[in-house]
Amino acid sequence: MGIWAYIVKKSKSSAVLVLLILLSSYFSYFAIKGDRGYLKYLYLQNKVAEAEKLNANYDKRRSELEQKVNLLSSSSLDLDLLDERARAVLNVIGENEFIIIDDEDEDEELGD
Repeated sequence: MGIWAYIVKKSKSSAVLVLLILLSSYFSYFAIKGDRGYLKYLYLQNKVAEAEKLNANYDKRRSELEQKVNLLSSSSLDLDLLDERARAVLNVIGENEFIIIDDEDEDEELGD
């Protein structure tokens, strides 16, 4: 019976070791590839960076529009800008004038 007891003792310690290895593997896998793992963290960091870049573009556009609004305010009226906006909104030009349309400016205004 001495050999049988030795085999049972070794198999119990081996089973514990195998169980610990399996648990460690399981948690390591999900720590890296799980829904809250490291790869998901890197993906979300990339998304945050993209969103911050988009936000910076929107802030820049907003500040440009605020500047145009300030130029059109009654306290500091820019007559050239007022004339430009009136012609664009009313779609009119003078008798001796012609319009050159730049497609790149329209694409920038549309956000493309």
